[in-house]
Formats: sequence, C-alpha cells, structure tokens
Amino acid sequence: MNKVQLGSSDLQVTPICLGTMTFGEQVNEATAHTILDRSLERGVNFLDAAEMYSVPARAETFGATETIIGNWLVKRPSARKKMVVATKVAGPARGMDWIRQGSPDLTAKDIVQACEDSLQRLHIETIDLYQIHWPARHVPAFGMVYFDPAKDKPVSSIQHQLEALSGLVKAGKVRAIGLSNETPYGVHEFVRLADQHGLTKVATVQNPFCLVNRTVENGLDESMHRLGVSLLAYSPLGFGLLTGKYDKSGTTGPDAPAEGRIAKFESVRKQRWGRPEALVAARRYNALAREYGLTPTQMALAFCYTKWQVASTIIGVTSVAQLDDNLDAWGTKLPPELLAAIDGIRWELRDPAL
Repeated sequence: MNKVQLGSSDLQVTPICLGTMTFGEQVNEATAHTILDRSLERGVNFLDAAEMYSVPARAETFGATETIIGNWLVKRPSARKKMVVATKVAGPARGMDWIRQGSPDLTAKDIVQACEDSLQRLHIETIDLYQIHWPARHVPAFGMVYFDPAKDKPVSSIQHQLEALSGLVKAGKVRAIGLSNETPYGVHEFVRLADQHGLTKVATVQNPFCLVNRTVENGLDESMHRLGVSLLAYSPLGFGLLTGKYDKSGTTGPDAPAEGRIAKFESVRKQRWGRPEALVAARRYNALAREYGLTPTQMALAFCYTKWQVASTIIGVTSVAQLDDNLDAWGTKLPPELLAAIDGIRWELRDPAL
C-alpha cells in the first residue's frame, strides 16, 4: 500500500487505518496487542482511538482503549517511530455524565486537558492527529436527519476550539488536527477561521462512509476536495451489516451472531445501524456481492478502498482473522457494471443508516 498525505499536514499514512474502539470491551488487552502486532507486520502504519473508547461507551471503560495502546507502545518502543497515532477528544457528553461531569460544552480548557490525559494514557509525547469527536454545536449526526435551529444552545465557538487545537500544535503536543462527524458548514468554518487568524488548518474529517451510508457524497465530498481536507471513512462495514453475518438471522433473536456488536449491545441496536431499513439495504448489497463472486466484506471494503473521496478507511476488528480478511480485500477491483448496480440500489434505498 502506498502512503497518502493527510490534507496539508506532513502525515503520511497507509490507506487502511486500524480502528481500535473494540479494545477494552470486545477485545481484551492481550488480543489487542496481538492485533496491533499483526497490523504493523502487514504494513499498516495508522491507528485511530478516542478518549471515550471502548464502544459502547461506559464509565468503566472510559480511556481503556488508549491505555491498551499505550501499554503496547511501551512494550514495543520501536513501533512508535513507525506508527501514526490518532485519537479524539469527546464532544459534549450526549448522556455520558462521566465525561467532564456531563458538560453540554467543549471548551478550549477541556480540549487542552483531554489532550494531556490522552498523552498520559498513550505514553507518548506527541499525538500525531488530534480530532474533535463530534461538534459542540447542534448538528444532524448519529442518526439525526434534520438540522433544527431550535436545538441550538450557547457553546464554545469554533474559533475558540481551533485556537486551543492550534496551541497544542505550537506546544508540540499535537502534529495535526482533525474533525469527526462534521458537516460541510463545520469544515468550511474551521478552514476559514484558520486562514483568517493564522491558525492550524484541519487536515482530516472522520465521518461514516459505507454502502448503507454515503451521505459524504451529498456535498461534503466537494467541500473537502476544494478545501484540501482528507476523509477518514469509518464503519465501512456498517457495524457488521455489510459482512453478511445478519443476513439470515437479523440483528436480534436467538439466531443472531452473539459476537456481533449490533446483536450484542442494545445501545447499538437503537442507533442508525440497527434500523430495519439498514438491514434490508445491507441484504441487497450482500446478495449483489455474491452474484459477482465476492464476499460481502470484500465488496463493501473495496467500495471504500477505491473511492476517490477516501484517503484512509478505518477498519475495526475483534480478531487477527478479521484483520487479515479486511486487509486481504485491498486490491479488489469492482467492475463498472457492479458499481452501476451498487448505485442503482442506492438510488432506490438511499442512505438508511445516515
């Protein structure tokens, strides 16, 4: 895999990124370290975490993922020079009262303190890519379809947050900055303010992108292309919907695969990935993959791996076997007629997991 540059930063990463939100919940520390070893062995130099991980988020596992990664980096000191380490500061609490006492805001002070805490858990001196996990302002995200001005509340401005992030860069605590779960407006505003005030420009946006959620292509892709901001695509397998594991059983009931996140965690089933419409669409895509002699996983990942919009695709796994399966999909080419059939399903069913 040739490395790609993230935005206008100096970060050079592989087009596949190891997502780690399963570490500390579905994956114990020993297995996580084995996955990290294997990922590095196979050439992946990019990993993504967050202060709120593991997922589903719980007070008991807050920071667990970063701690597991940090312990691995201590045991593998040579790995730090090879790896680009990304993590995220959580936005307003969204019902998680263990994050900054449930604050409805994300202040400059919060960002700085969260960064310091992540550095300690990760046992590193500098975070390569530091991202805001979701906006402080009201946005249609995490399954919300519409923007509602009535839900706006006073929060810290984008400028103040950007000043805090830029300060971390100047202090050498962070190399590059990014956003997550952002809108075209948010990306434009962060870039505009950076240009206007001489602050650090965001390098990346990490948003969902997969066959059952292609909302990035509804205008965000143009914004990012014209502004020179790179897309990190998360949930390329739709939380397992696009692996085919739920095709026969559905996501609930005695026959649902016990190890699957949607089947295992009720909180996930209540989100966009658990919608009946998302499963209906996933079954259509999975059947299409089989018609072309591909596994659902191969087609879903190849779709992300080969899209011009995507700089790096974030894969989340629970075993070395899953990791190898995801990495082996690299290089899979989807013929034009298959891509046309994929677009045909989207035209009919749109983005059920938006």
